[in-house]
Amino acid sequence: MEHFVVSARKYRPQTFKDVVGQTAITNTLLNAIENNHLAQALLFTGPRGVGKTSCARILAKMINSDGTETGDEDYAFNIFELDAASNNSVDDIRSLTDQVRIPPQVGKYKVYIIDEVHMLSQAAFNAFLKTLEEPPKHCIFILATTEKHKIIPTILSRCQIFDFKRITVKDAKEYLKYIAKEQGVNAEDDALHIIAQKADGAMRDALSIFDRVVSFSGKELTRQAVTENLNVLDYETYFTSTDLILENKIPELLIQFNETLSKGFDGHHYIAGLASHFRDLLVCKNPVTIELLEVGEQTKEKYLEQSKKASQSFLLKGIELANETDLKYKTSKNQRLLVELCLMQLASITFDGEKKNSSRFIIPPSYFKRVGITPIPIKKPEASTNEAIKSQKSEKAVTKPVTSNATESNPKIILNSNKKPTSGLSLKSIRAKKEHIIKQMDAVVDEENLPREPFSIDELLPVWNTFIERLLEEGKMNLASILSIDTPRLDGTVISLTFPNSTNKVEVERQQYDLLQYLRKTLSNYDISLAIDVNEEMQKKFAYTPEEKYEKLKEKNPNLELLRQIFDLDI
Repeated sequence: MEHFVVSARKYRPQTFKDVVGQTAITNTLLNAIENNHLAQALLFTGPRGVGKTSCARILAKMINSDGTETGDEDYAFNIFELDAASNNSVDDIRSLTDQVRIPPQVGKYKVYIIDEVHMLSQAAFNAFLKTLEEPPKHCIFILATTEKHKIIPTILSRCQIFDFKRITVKDAKEYLKYIAKEQGVNAEDDALHIIAQKADGAMRDALSIFDRVVSFSGKELTRQAVTENLNVLDYETYFTSTDLILENKIPELLIQFNETLSKGFDGHHYIAGLASHFRDLLVCKNPVTIELLEVGEQTKEKYLEQSKKASQSFLLKGIELANETDLKYKTSKNQRLLVELCLMQLASITFDGEKKNSSRFIIPPSYFKRVGITPIPIKKPEASTNEAIKSQKSEKAVTKPVTSNATESNPKIILNSNKKPTSGLSLKSIRAKKEHIIKQMDAVVDEENLPREPFSIDELLPVWNTFIERLLEEGKMNLASILSIDTPRLDGTVISLTFPNSTNKVEVERQQYDLLQYLRKTLSNYDISLAIDVNEEMQKKFAYTPEEKYEKLKEKNPNLELLRQIFDLDI
């Protein structure tokens, strides 16, 4: 049985032309070699599997060749590879620096490739500094790492840095197509594209996945075989989901999601993929951005076809909902319900972005349009009906209802009821209520014709007590108790009150608008006003001493004295 060599080793680049997706770096190194501008310390940094070590080996081979060698000649004796992950101590670096001083026996340069250089210890880095800054003329160091930020700045400043980029999906797919042709594998374009996407920018990973899928499916590499073997959600899943969403078929959509979960897929993966699918559909809406769609030609046609069914507003709303679910998924207590709720919301968006569950419609107009039914238009109410509706809305908007039996002596007060309702517990609502009441008191038809009928104290007191009873019924105990402290006195149209402290005064002044409105309307006199004072003597009168408090309590319950004597209590 012939020994199997994995594709990542079998097809490792032997020249700079074979390196995939790093054209800028390979051209720079070639020009440096030709012009003799090659630095003695190079740092190759970038993601895994993008060609750092391969480029280091190719460079080491090229700088030692003079054009007379055969193609299969090996320069391994001039190339020293050190794995810094396992040789990261000071002694290892000192041993290396001792070897550096010995010139090569064959060739021009000794090349030291130190892989995963960020794994060196702090002491090893410090021991390496002087040699790296001033190496012998026959020595070149090539450092490779995936985590440049872990290397100390003094090392970075002594190296010429080359940043390797991730392999694009397009480049990885083209190289996989070449490998498939070399191995006699008949591969679908979409299948290779899925492998390239799954590799996430690493060519070595792409080749490893390719070997795995070929072992599963043989010489016929199909999209279905790739999705089954890699356990990834196929494009068809999202195309079907989007069709169900656009057709507002919520039951079928939930069943499809349940089938997806039963196959072992995670709900988080599903909703994130759905958001990406909406993004790809949005990209297809504009010919300028179609090139951002990284899929095969057959799949691109499906995207273009489905993008015509969905409006831009729908796709934007869909991306927003799916993204919110993606962010909330990890913290959710019921993750499946979260995704299902998102799917129901997505299926409740019409083509123009209007929600199906709008408060205006029990069944959305889009449903009637789809099934071919024309709704019967509702007749507009007549003028008298409109006036009645407006009158009812106006009465609901007013804090205190206004009677409709207006006369010349008691004109109707007109209010603006088109304001947006606010919460009754917010400061804004309290302020709005006061302004509303003030406008209600001031927005009269004619100030000169307001009623100003005379009244006496005997007529005032019953009205005053009725208002207090009304406050008690409404649960406003505090204001009712304050207004009961003093008996009002009448001086013309000025009602005078005296309270024991300023707190009572402020409370009454803050809520005086309802009181004045009630008094003015009931007594038919719109000149009524309040005059509130604070009596210091009255305040002292209410400041009881402990003895006075005890005497008051003893009047209500004489047994307190017996209790005090039995237990010998102090007052």
